[in-house]
Amino acid sequence: MMEYHNSRPLRIIGPDSIILTRESMPPANTTRWVASRKAQVVAAVESGLMTLEEVIRCYRLSLEEFYSWRRAMDRAGVKGLRVAWAQEDRAERRRSRDAAQARADQLVAA
Repeated sequence: MMEYHNSRPLRIIGPDSIILTRESMPPANTTRWVASRKAQVVAAVESGLMTLEEVIRCYRLSLEEFYSWRRAMDRAGVKGLRVAWAQEDRAERRRSRDAAQARADQLVAA
């Protein structure tokens, strides 16, 4: 006879090395999303503490918003979730793209 168990963890070690449980997650009515709270939500999904569907429903996030948080964490860790870092990163990527386009235009003109 096979027994099925819930394979979800009851607690995880969060991004700031604190123990996270479903009860210690940011409240559902959170409106001010600081980097540490975003990191907790991303960590909860990646570890299986909460499903993506639960997070989207609970925090009223779009898929795009959640995935942008995850990409930012992958690129730069928790500091990547800061609004100022995101603005700087976009500006840097724009400058790199513009410089590459200028080099390509020079090659075509030559």
